Amino acid sequence: MRPKERSHDGFVLTASAPTNRMQDLVRIVLGSFMLLAGISHLSFRRVEFQAQVPPWVPLDPDFVVLASGVLEIILGSAMILCGRWRVWIGCALAVFYIMVFPGNISQYARGIDAFGLNTESARLIRLFFQPVLVALALWSTGALRALFPRRHPR
Repeated sequence: MRPKERSHDGFVLTASAPTNRMQDLVRIVLGSFMLLAGISHLSFRRVEFQAQVPPWVPLDPDFVVLASGVLEIILGSAMILCGRWRVWIGCALAVFYIMVFPGNISQYARGIDAFGLNTESARLIRLFFQPVLVALALWSTGALRALFPRRHPR
């Protein structure tokens, strides 16, 4: 087993997998958007993000917004700068996108106008983009290939 790999019960996930230029471009764009989102959590969109925190979350909405903003800045920077660990970073970003999805559902269900999503249909359409973000995070970092390697018949 190469040093870059981790194994648990026969499952192997490499820290990096080969990516092409398009994947690298998408990874950098995603990272840039995450940096912008993180900065906006900490500053000019802070109130809008607080309104998106579901009421059932047992934490102060401002804390949730600040913590997720810091996490977005870390993940965005990592997507851009840490090529060696990009598979793990892609997995972490995909998990992050899944974890914030209830906030998007809450915005839709409670009819909250924010981020230019001022109609029910706009908020609904947004929900369909979250799986796309998860897929792009995994694809652009080579995590899809690392998680689901092709088995070649012998």
